[in-house]
Amino acid sequence: MTSDTGTKAPRRKNMRAEEREKLIVTEAVRFFAESGFEGQTRELAKRMGVSHAVIYRHFESKDALIERVYDHVYLKRWNPEWESLVLERNRTLRERLTQFYVEYAERVFDYDWVRIFVSSGLKSYGLTERYLDIVRNKIIEPAAMELRRERGEVNPSAPPGSDELELFWGLHGAVFYIAIRKFVYNMPIEIDVEEAVRATVSNFFDGALDGRSKR
Repeated sequence: MTSDTGTKAPRRKNMRAEEREKLIVTEAVRFFAESGFEGQTRELAKRMGVSHAVIYRHFESKDALIERVYDHVYLKRWNPEWESLVLERNRTLRERLTQFYVEYAERVFDYDWVRIFVSSGLKSYGLTERYLDIVRNKIIEPAAMELRRERGEVNPSAPPGSDELELFWGLHGAVFYIAIRKFVYNMPIEIDVEEAVRATVSNFFDGALDGRSKR
Protein backbone atom coordinates (compact mmCIF):
# COMPACT_ATOMS: atom_id res chain seq x y z
CA MET A 1 0.00 0.00 0.00
CA THR A 2 1.31 3.46 -0.81
CA SER A 3 0.82 6.73 0.99
CA ASP A 4 -0.40 9.91 -0.67
CA THR A 5 3.23 10.77 -1.41
CA GLY A 6 3.71 7.54 -3.37
CA THR A 7 6.05 5.87 -0.88
CA LYS A 8 5.62 2.21 -0.05
CA ALA A 9 3.83 1.32 3.15
CA PRO A 10 5.87 -0.56 5.73
CA ARG A 11 5.68 -4.35 5.60
CA ARG A 12 2.98 -5.81 7.82
CA LYS A 13 4.54 -8.72 9.64
CA ASN A 14 2.98 -11.55 11.60
CA MET A 15 -0.39 -11.28 9.85
CA ARG A 16 -2.54 -14.38 9.76
CA ALA A 17 -3.07 -15.89 6.33
CA GLU A 18 -6.76 -14.91 6.32
CA GLU A 19 -5.95 -11.31 7.22
CA ARG A 20 -3.23 -11.13 4.57
CA GLU A 21 -5.60 -12.47 1.93
CA LYS A 22 -8.26 -9.90 2.81
CA LEU A 23 -5.65 -7.14 2.67
CA ILE A 24 -4.51 -8.25 -0.78
CA VAL A 25 -8.11 -8.17 -2.06
CA THR A 26 -8.73 -4.74 -0.55
CA GLU A 27 -5.55 -3.32 -2.07
CA ALA A 28 -6.26 -5.05 -5.41
CA VAL A 29 -9.66 -3.36 -5.62
CA ARG A 30 -8.13 0.11 -5.49
CA PHE A 31 -5.19 -0.91 -7.68
CA PHE A 32 -7.40 -2.24 -10.48
CA ALA A 33 -9.76 0.73 -10.12
CA GLU A 34 -6.83 3.07 -10.76
CA SER A 35 -4.80 0.99 -13.24
CA GLY A 36 -7.40 -1.18 -14.96
CA PHE A 37 -7.06 -4.93 -15.26
CA GLU A 38 -3.95 -4.56 -17.37
CA GLY A 39 -2.17 -3.55 -14.15
CA GLN A 40 0.43 -6.14 -13.14
CA THR A 41 0.36 -8.01 -9.84
CA ARG A 42 4.08 -7.27 -9.49
CA GLU A 43 3.22 -3.58 -9.29
CA LEU A 44 0.44 -4.34 -6.80
CA ALA A 45 2.95 -6.16 -4.59
CA LYS A 46 5.32 -3.20 -4.81
CA ARG A 47 2.59 -0.82 -3.73
CA MET A 48 1.77 -3.06 -0.80
CA GLY A 49 5.39 -3.36 0.27
CA VAL A 50 5.44 -7.16 -0.07
CA SER A 51 7.18 -9.59 -2.38
CA HIS A 52 5.46 -10.72 -5.56
CA ALA A 53 5.47 -14.27 -4.21
CA VAL A 54 3.25 -13.26 -1.29
CA ILE A 55 0.31 -12.60 -3.62
CA TYR A 56 0.72 -15.97 -5.31
CA ARG A 57 0.80 -17.78 -2.01
CA HIS A 58 -2.83 -16.71 -1.60
CA PHE A 59 -4.01 -16.63 -5.23
CA GLU A 60 -2.90 -19.14 -7.82
CA SER A 61 -3.18 -16.65 -10.67
CA LYS A 62 -4.10 -13.08 -11.54
CA ASP A 63 -7.44 -14.37 -12.83
CA ALA A 64 -8.13 -15.92 -9.41
CA LEU A 65 -7.42 -12.57 -7.75
CA ILE A 66 -9.70 -10.77 -10.21
CA GLU A 67 -12.44 -13.28 -9.41
CA ARG A 68 -12.15 -12.41 -5.73
CA VAL A 69 -12.28 -8.72 -6.59
CA TYR A 70 -15.51 -9.37 -8.52
CA ASP A 71 -17.01 -11.14 -5.52
CA HIS A 72 -15.89 -8.39 -3.13
CA VAL A 73 -16.95 -5.42 -5.24
CA TYR A 74 -20.08 -6.71 -6.97
CA LEU A 75 -21.68 -9.78 -5.45
CA LYS A 76 -21.31 -8.64 -1.85
CA ARG A 77 -22.96 -5.31 -2.65
CA TRP A 78 -25.96 -6.88 -4.30
CA ASN A 79 -28.95 -6.87 -1.97
CA PRO A 80 -31.14 -9.98 -2.53
CA GLU A 81 -34.11 -8.06 -1.12
CA TRP A 82 -34.14 -5.99 -4.32
CA GLU A 83 -35.38 -9.04 -6.18
CA SER A 84 -38.54 -9.28 -4.08
CA LEU A 85 -38.94 -5.49 -4.02
CA VAL A 86 -39.61 -5.42 -7.77
CA LEU A 87 -42.47 -7.87 -7.26
CA GLU A 88 -44.28 -6.03 -4.42
CA ARG A 89 -47.60 -5.54 -6.17
CA ASN A 90 -49.18 -3.62 -3.31
CA ARG A 91 -47.11 -0.66 -4.57
CA THR A 92 -46.87 0.93 -7.99
CA LEU A 93 -43.95 -0.04 -10.21
CA ARG A 94 -42.84 3.59 -10.12
CA GLU A 95 -42.55 3.41 -6.33
CA ARG A 96 -40.74 0.10 -6.42
CA LEU A 97 -38.16 1.18 -9.00
CA THR A 98 -37.64 4.51 -7.28
CA GLN A 99 -36.75 2.71 -4.06
CA PHE A 100 -34.55 0.24 -5.91
CA TYR A 101 -32.51 2.85 -7.75
CA VAL A 102 -32.09 5.07 -4.70
CA GLU A 103 -30.74 2.10 -2.73
CA TYR A 104 -28.74 0.88 -5.73
CA ALA A 105 -27.03 4.24 -6.11
CA GLU A 106 -26.11 4.22 -2.43
CA ARG A 107 -24.37 0.88 -2.93
CA VAL A 108 -22.63 1.32 -6.28
CA PHE A 109 -21.91 5.03 -6.70
CA ASP A 110 -18.37 4.42 -5.57
CA TYR A 111 -15.00 5.14 -7.20
CA ASP A 112 -13.76 1.55 -7.07
CA TRP A 113 -17.05 -0.03 -8.16
CA VAL A 114 -17.61 2.22 -11.17
CA ARG A 115 -14.06 2.23 -12.50
CA ILE A 116 -13.62 -1.53 -12.17
CA PHE A 117 -16.98 -2.03 -13.90
CA VAL A 118 -15.92 0.11 -16.85
CA SER A 119 -12.43 -1.41 -17.00
CA SER A 120 -13.88 -4.91 -17.01
CA GLY A 121 -16.19 -3.99 -19.85
CA LEU A 122 -13.21 -2.95 -21.98
CA LYS A 123 -11.34 -6.20 -21.36
CA SER A 124 -12.28 -9.83 -21.91
CA TYR A 125 -12.64 -10.91 -18.29
CA GLY A 126 -16.42 -11.28 -18.56
CA LEU A 127 -17.15 -9.69 -15.18
CA THR A 128 -19.34 -6.94 -16.60
CA GLU A 129 -21.37 -9.41 -18.65
CA ARG A 130 -21.89 -11.67 -15.63
CA TYR A 131 -23.01 -8.78 -13.46
CA LEU A 132 -25.37 -7.41 -16.10
CA ASP A 133 -26.90 -10.86 -16.40
CA ILE A 134 -27.86 -10.54 -12.73
CA VAL A 135 -29.37 -7.10 -13.36
CA ARG A 136 -31.27 -8.40 -16.36
CA ASN A 137 -32.61 -11.54 -14.69
CA LYS A 138 -33.41 -10.02 -11.29
CA ILE A 139 -34.52 -6.49 -12.17
CA ILE A 140 -34.95 -5.67 -15.88
CA GLU A 141 -37.02 -8.66 -17.01
CA PRO A 142 -39.26 -8.74 -13.88
CA ALA A 143 -39.83 -4.98 -14.18
CA ALA A 144 -40.90 -5.33 -17.82
CA MET A 145 -43.37 -8.06 -16.87
CA GLU A 146 -44.66 -6.07 -13.89
CA LEU A 147 -45.34 -3.13 -16.19
CA ARG A 148 -47.55 -5.39 -18.30
CA ARG A 149 -49.49 -6.47 -15.23
CA GLU A 150 -49.89 -2.92 -14.02
CA ARG A 151 -51.30 -1.89 -17.39
CA GLY A 152 -53.58 -4.90 -17.61
CA GLU A 153 -51.97 -6.09 -20.83
CA VAL A 154 -52.48 -9.59 -22.18
CA ASN A 155 -49.99 -12.37 -21.44
CA PRO A 156 -48.23 -10.58 -18.58
CA SER A 157 -46.15 -13.69 -17.80
CA ALA A 158 -44.78 -14.14 -21.32
CA PRO A 159 -41.06 -13.39 -21.75
CA PRO A 160 -40.60 -9.67 -22.47
CA GLY A 161 -39.56 -8.63 -25.96
CA SER A 162 -36.37 -6.78 -26.80
CA ASP A 163 -38.18 -3.45 -27.14
CA GLU A 164 -39.64 -3.81 -23.64
CA LEU A 165 -36.27 -4.71 -22.17
CA GLU A 166 -34.57 -1.83 -23.95
CA LEU A 167 -36.88 0.65 -22.20
CA PHE A 168 -35.70 -0.50 -18.80
CA TRP A 169 -32.06 -0.78 -19.86
CA GLY A 170 -32.42 2.87 -20.87
CA LEU A 171 -33.57 3.74 -17.35
CA HIS A 172 -30.75 1.72 -15.81
CA GLY A 173 -28.21 3.41 -18.04
CA ALA A 174 -29.54 6.88 -17.27
CA VAL A 175 -29.13 6.31 -13.54
CA PHE A 176 -25.67 4.78 -13.92
CA TYR A 177 -24.50 7.62 -16.17
CA ILE A 178 -24.57 9.93 -13.15
CA ALA A 179 -21.83 7.79 -11.63
CA ILE A 180 -19.93 7.57 -14.94
CA ARG A 181 -19.75 11.35 -15.15
CA LYS A 182 -18.35 11.59 -11.63
CA PHE A 183 -15.94 8.66 -11.40
CA VAL A 184 -14.86 8.10 -15.01
CA TYR A 185 -15.07 11.53 -16.62
CA ASN A 186 -14.10 13.20 -13.33
CA MET A 187 -16.76 15.85 -13.78
CA PRO A 188 -17.81 17.80 -10.69
CA ILE A 189 -21.30 16.64 -9.76
CA GLU A 190 -22.89 19.42 -7.73
CA ILE A 191 -26.19 17.65 -7.22
CA ASP A 192 -28.03 15.65 -4.62
CA VAL A 193 -27.59 12.13 -6.01
CA GLU A 194 -30.75 10.77 -4.42
CA GLU A 195 -32.85 13.59 -5.83
CA ALA A 196 -31.23 13.14 -9.24
CA VAL A 197 -32.04 9.43 -9.18
CA ARG A 198 -35.63 10.08 -8.13
CA ALA A 199 -36.01 12.61 -10.94
CA THR A 200 -34.55 10.18 -13.48
CA VAL A 201 -37.06 7.47 -12.54
CA SER A 202 -39.90 9.97 -12.49
CA ASN A 203 -38.98 11.30 -15.94
CA PHE A 204 -38.86 7.73 -17.22
CA PHE A 205 -42.42 7.00 -16.13
CA ASP A 206 -43.80 10.43 -17.03
CA GLY A 207 -42.05 10.63 -20.38
CA ALA A 208 -40.86 7.46 -22.05
CA LEU A 209 -43.55 5.14 -20.77
CA ASP A 210 -46.50 7.51 -21.06
CA GLY A 211 -45.38 8.46 -24.55
CA ARG A 212 -45.12 4.81 -25.52
CA SER A 213 -48.63 4.06 -24.24
CA LYS A 214 -50.09 6.80 -26.47
CA ARG A 215 -48.48 5.53 -29.67
